[in-house]
Amino acid sequence: MLGYVGRRLLMALVTTWAITVISFAIIELPPGDFATYYVSQLQATGVQATEAYALGASLREEFGLDQPVYVKYFKWLGRIVRGNFGWSMDWQRPVIDLIGERLLMTVVVTMAAVVFTWVVALPIGIYSAVRQYSPEDHAFTFVGFIGLAIPDFLLALALMYFTWFWFGGSIGGLFSPDFVEAPWSLLRVWDLIKHLPIPAIVLGTAGTAGLIRILRANLLDELRKPYVVTARAKGVTEARLILRYPVRVALNPFASTIGYLLPAIVSGSIIVSIVLSLPTVGPLLLRALLGQDFFLAATIIMMLGFLTVIGTLISDFVLMFIDPRIRMEGR
Repeated sequence: MLGYVGRRLLMALVTTWAITVISFAIIELPPGDFATYYVSQLQATGVQATEAYALGASLREEFGLDQPVYVKYFKWLGRIVRGNFGWSMDWQRPVIDLIGERLLMTVVVTMAAVVFTWVVALPIGIYSAVRQYSPEDHAFTFVGFIGLAIPDFLLALALMYFTWFWFGGSIGGLFSPDFVEAPWSLLRVWDLIKHLPIPAIVLGTAGTAGLIRILRANLLDELRKPYVVTARAKGVTEARLILRYPVRVALNPFASTIGYLLPAIVSGSIIVSIVLSLPTVGPLLLRALLGQDFFLAATIIMMLGFLTVIGTLISDFVLMFIDPRIRMEGR
């Protein structure tokens, strides 16, 4: 088991380094840089072209945007190792401060969506498999397909419209107006908890529908295997039989989805965060990409990749816990 954990951790380190390379390459692919965007913004406000280009050239030299790609990469990587993620040229603030302000809210919303996804998908998936082709199974299947078909942002818009139409209030944001700028306290935490269900449901609906289908298909496959028939013949109760054997095996692909569930929720929350006015990193990433704010965009993209690594590690350890074949690997 220790060898399995060691190999996974080593792979995580190598993957993290590869993520830094890919993140840097993605930001460098589009033509131009922040200085180009800055010059175009100056010209749009009426600044003379010569003055705008001069300011752009000085900005390019100040932030090293005119250096070769490999030089910029190793300088950026060296700063990351020291805990310095660079300076946001658009916001004129350190990147770590900008992301730090929104990271907590991003983690809270993401975890709420993940918990909603698992709490809803697990029992429904088991019930649909055990009661195959029942009216309830057909109803869950129908709702699941709707959940997969409706985009998250459209669901958010629909909820906002009907909430305003029926109750005359808004469901946007994570805090009431009185608590937006208030210091942290038990009342502010409770206010955050009261606002979490809507973004959690909106962001977790598609993932819930997909996981229901995965668990149902896997469990149906297990329920037809000979060991289940044998256990029934020996008199094992139905509830114990299903939960102790087939469900544990069927959870393997279910648990492996954690690897992409975390980054998918964060990256998929960009438009939803704009619609619901959520203070997460999604809108920050969109603005950084539009403005070619190199350090900010690269750091957020790297963070999404790192979430994939963390999610994969979590899924590996969950699989190791629920599947003894993985724990006994190599023996």
